[in-house]
Amino acid sequence: MTLTPDTADLLARARTWLAEDPDPETRAELADLLASAEGPAEEQECAAWSQLAERFSGTLQFGTAGLRGEMGAGPMRMNRAVVIRAAAGLAAYVGKRAPGGLVVIGYDARHKSYDFARDTAAVVTAAGLRAALLPGPLPTPVLAFAVRHLDAAAGVMVTASHNPPRDNGYKVYLGGDLEGAQIVPPHDAGIAAEIDAVQSLADVPLAADGWEVLTGAAVLDPYLARAAGLVAPAAPRDLSVVYTPLHGVGRDTFLAAFEQAGFPAPAVVAAQADPDPDFPTVGFPNPEEPGAMDLAFEAAVALGPDIVVANDPDADRLAVAVPDGAAAAGWRMLRGDEVGALLAAHLVARAAGGTFATTIVSSSLLSRIAAAAGLDYAETLTGFKWISRAPGLRYGYEEALGYCVDPLAVRDKDGVSAALLLAELAAGLKADGRTLTDLLDGLALRHGLHATEQLAVRVDDLRLIADAMSRLREQPPTALAGLRVDSADDLEQGSADLPPTDGLRYRLSGPGVDSARIVVRPSGTEPKLKCYLEVVVPVGPADALAGVRSAAAELLAALKRDLSAAAGI
Repeated sequence: MTLTPDTADLLARARTWLAEDPDPETRAELADLLASAEGPAEEQECAAWSQLAERFSGTLQFGTAGLRGEMGAGPMRMNRAVVIRAAAGLAAYVGKRAPGGLVVIGYDARHKSYDFARDTAAVVTAAGLRAALLPGPLPTPVLAFAVRHLDAAAGVMVTASHNPPRDNGYKVYLGGDLEGAQIVPPHDAGIAAEIDAVQSLADVPLAADGWEVLTGAAVLDPYLARAAGLVAPAAPRDLSVVYTPLHGVGRDTFLAAFEQAGFPAPAVVAAQADPDPDFPTVGFPNPEEPGAMDLAFEAAVALGPDIVVANDPDADRLAVAVPDGAAAAGWRMLRGDEVGALLAAHLVARAAGGTFATTIVSSSLLSRIAAAAGLDYAETLTGFKWISRAPGLRYGYEEALGYCVDPLAVRDKDGVSAALLLAELAAGLKADGRTLTDLLDGLALRHGLHATEQLAVRVDDLRLIADAMSRLREQPPTALAGLRVDSADDLEQGSADLPPTDGLRYRLSGPGVDSARIVVRPSGTEPKLKCYLEVVVPVGPADALAGVRSAAAELLAALKRDLSAAAGI
């Protein structure tokens, strides 16, 4: 083909990358793409050029959860070359904040996770910092715990959490005044600037050894003791549980925590028990995705437990299901907002103090629970990097199944410690002849029914998300599902309470509701446009709660239809 200046530049950048790539697998992948791009087969050539253009269109940037993306060759993919550059930038940034400081590095069981962790240790050590690897593939909350427990200057967790099997990621925590929380501005920009300063991989020294591999006694045992200690000694323990780690790294830590806390051993879904980077039984290893919990529900039908619980693959999220005769499988997944409210009510009952915090896309029920208990309440942007910074944080959650129940130990979401407190709550209710569903009904009767729903649209072309956001900004709806749109806030403008972010928030009112709210935003971790809906419906003592729930569900369905039409998605 005839080269233009643009295609010649693309080829030159790809060849430079190929020459530096330290990984034989991605080198071979990129060499094949280059050969196809310059080959005689027109169809193959066009596909290869398209792939090269996408892979070299920029560089992966820190988002809601650090670096995350599909694995493969090129600067827009997760690979050893990208990780080495990221580690070099992180080491330079941390070295200025804490010369000679400790960087703790964890990893899950995904493809290349150990390689990325080892490369990070090699870069950090060569940069004059101390590096320590966790003793094996472990949950993200163990790494977050280790940063604080070992007074580390920084922590790195190699994981793509609940993303598809082809993805991996690189989550960064900072110690010191950030108290072991995930990075936020200006630290993300500072690290990115140091990464951009890396001209060539040849400029990044890698140590052959010199880093430490931590023992379980150094980090895992203290983590388990702290998590198990959250359960009150006199609390009931009679609770049967079916558990799935969804092919992730949560099983052993989860089971050890339940045993140490004195609960009966959960029954583990055998087909999903072992770590497997290919996640063979699920399309997306996320408990929220359709079908992900099917095997757990099959086990529950056979075993008849009190509850079903799941972790996502890096065990920082917790999913809970309860018996429900009206559900197709006989079990109903609780929404993240429902579990968040249950844990909040449990902590209030245990006389917890401090600030209760959640995000702008989560249910407003937490604000009512906190107000009724005389507790401070905070609302943040999406993500635990923001929740963790709420002043005086005692408890934080987000609707995407993330719960922080012990911020003094793990300043991030933790699917293991949250499961222990949820089990304590469920066992206590069982001893009183009640269930988690009964407690949810009681919260609705006291605070009003807070019904939530989500509209999530996955795309292959990110321009579709940008187009939908532009459409809503240019032509904001004035009414949806018979409710009046009272205000439309463009969150890109920021406010005194919230930093700027790409999102839109609508507040609505109308007959039959106390309030309604919609937030629309691009996902920070997946190629999705996400819309979060809530309606708050008053519940009188004479009302049939089932009827109120049904009416709220119909209203949410209508809001989804009208919002989808307005956004053109």
